[in-house]
Amino acid sequence: MSFDSDTPEDPQDIAVDWILRQKEGPLTRKEQAALDAWLAADAAHAAAFREAEGLSAEFSRLNVRRPAKQPQARPRRRPVAAAVACAATLVFILFRGDLSIFFFSDYSTGAGETRRVTLEDGSRVELGARSAIALHFTPTSRRLTLLAGEAWFDVAPDASRPFIVEAAGGAATALGTSFDVALEENGARVTVTEHRVAVTSGGKEVVAQEGQETSFLRGSSASAPATANVAKLTAWRRGRLIVEDEALGDVLAALGRYRHGFVYCLRREICARRVTGVYRMDDPLQAVADIEAALGLSAYRLSNYLILLYD
Repeated sequence: MSFDSDTPEDPQDIAVDWILRQKEGPLTRKEQAALDAWLAADAAHAAAFREAEGLSAEFSRLNVRRPAKQPQARPRRRPVAAAVACAATLVFILFRGDLSIFFFSDYSTGAGETRRVTLEDGSRVELGARSAIALHFTPTSRRLTLLAGEAWFDVAPDASRPFIVEAAGGAATALGTSFDVALEENGARVTVTEHRVAVTSGGKEVVAQEGQETSFLRGSSASAPATANVAKLTAWRRGRLIVEDEALGDVLAALGRYRHGFVYCLRREICARRVTGVYRMDDPLQAVADIEAALGLSAYRLSNYLILLYD
């Protein structure tokens, strides 16, 4: 889970944060006024809050023991039981969204699964974990939509039928090539492993050459193509996750695609810490353990399905 203060948060994430604040103790007048204003601003806010509140109440009834080893007391520390309840709420929301995506896909993968597919035109697709694509082939075009995750495409030549991958409101058109497309928060990244790709977003087009990457936010123009660390960005095809000075929240999100379960930071500052390392995707629990040790964190496990990181 990533906490990026510069990126607008989803109403469900904000609702969970308010629930956590309430679990800490009575809200101040200022906090209550802020909550009331947020709830009144949009009906979707109130709906998200009611859902998070209801699920939190259900999970709070679980008999959750506090970990034997506790960090030193700090002001406004969120109780473990409250974090369990709200993290479980996020898990429910996450998987509910996954179900709807995979229902409409033609090819998909689950947690920790990769898949190689040969399409009817001879093109090859390699799907990363928790990924899904939908096909829209016609006699005049080959269009695909990346619904979730990441995929690598090796395109069979056919000048009469352009090969186009749509993602996050943009499109990548193969120019006799192989390339990788990954959905990112509010956008997508395109990495060219062979030849060229034309990327269109926000009404503008850029052409990325072999060994380059470009990215875009939904509705915005793609960035100027730049030299990419192709080995790092496509390491998932070799069963590895390579990270270099990345936020822990982003690393945990990537690891989450390779296991059933959820890892939650008890404080935002924890998820903002920087991580560098190479991790095996066939053992994501070991990767989490390695990160704990490297950052000096402790973990409370409600089985291996729900892990809470604290310092």
